[in-house]
Amino acid sequence: MSNLTINADRLIGHIEELGRLGRDEQGRLVRVAASDMDRLGRDRLVAWLQEAGLDVAVDRIGNIFGIWQDDTNAGQAPVMLGSHIDTVIDAGIYDGCYGVLAGLEAIESLKEAGFAPARPIVVAAFTNEEGVRYAPDMMGSLVYAGGLDVEEALATVGTDGSVLGKELERIGYAGPHEPGFLDPHAYVELHVEQGPVLEREGIALGAVENLQGISWQRIVIDGVANHAGTTPMAMRSDAGVAAARAIVFLADRAAASPTPTVATVGTIAFEPNAINVIPSRATFTVDLRDSDEARLGEEEAALAAFLGGLATSANVSIRTERLARFAPVTFDPRIVSLIEDCALANGFSCRRMTSGAGHDAQMIARVAPSAMIFVPSRGGISHNPAEFTAAGHVAAGANILLGVAARLAAD
Repeated sequence: MSNLTINADRLIGHIEELGRLGRDEQGRLVRVAASDMDRLGRDRLVAWLQEAGLDVAVDRIGNIFGIWQDDTNAGQAPVMLGSHIDTVIDAGIYDGCYGVLAGLEAIESLKEAGFAPARPIVVAAFTNEEGVRYAPDMMGSLVYAGGLDVEEALATVGTDGSVLGKELERIGYAGPHEPGFLDPHAYVELHVEQGPVLEREGIALGAVENLQGISWQRIVIDGVANHAGTTPMAMRSDAGVAAARAIVFLADRAAASPTPTVATVGTIAFEPNAINVIPSRATFTVDLRDSDEARLGEEEAALAAFLGGLATSANVSIRTERLARFAPVTFDPRIVSLIEDCALANGFSCRRMTSGAGHDAQMIARVAPSAMIFVPSRGGISHNPAEFTAAGHVAAGANILLGVAARLAAD
């Protein structure tokens, strides 16, 4: 099967067409989970799956599956390819969608070449990977892997007050199947890198061998509101200043570390949020990531210790809330090596990588051997309309996905 190739024009056409669906009046791509915009993308994907002759199944959390099987392999555990088609607000057209549509393209190309897989091959589109409207992110794959109860997930209240289960029913994607109804033999996810490494090093493909652990916390600091002009600095209980010290601590610690630890404060809000009032409350979020579980735990402990001292020194009270915690993931060594072998056999440069972003693969890795393939992102830009991957890289990644799927499905 070494001479098999995907139809690059068809794949790129699908990516571009899907990228036109789910745009608001400002022209922004806003296909957030279980929205009317999401329904447009889902409907188009399902139509393509049906046109390709695949059996379409939807589970209770709204995950969509296109299943290629026949009487000779229907009893075998399937090879699963996939990602997601929901987006952030004002998104690019590749994140997630590329992996789903490349999975479809791989199946179509194998069918057209007369390939007879010993196992079914399935393409999956998981619900609410981005977590923009409903928390946590990667929800559909997390539920599928048994990490979150489906009833709890369906009862999730979104940022707009909607309930996920009701919204899935409204848009027609509350399916009958129980999450996990397919038990994968293996899972492979193709994705744009969303970072600058491959482009900077001039390498065509990344074989992703592990994925960073993620720790999300909300920090609430309570001080005392008082007059900005009449309260001496030494007599203040300033929640804003305390928050600033915590933010600087996180940034300085991560920057000084010889490890790949990263720390981000992505949201912050003051109360009463007035220019002439000392903040009585500061609420901010902390995103800590590291590919090593022990180091991630050390960073969490260091932050907790700093906040304990800060409460005393700044004369404030501090409480924390854990929002999400996912351990680092090590992907299946056999599949990672297979990705490398396929890349080199096709003349592509390849390097092993760590994923700094969360992906559905980290959830499916709980229940099946899994790995990921990365292709370059121009400028390392993602979650942005400027997100772009050149057609040659799009085709290269899809061809490697096809080769890996064919090898895995022949077992």
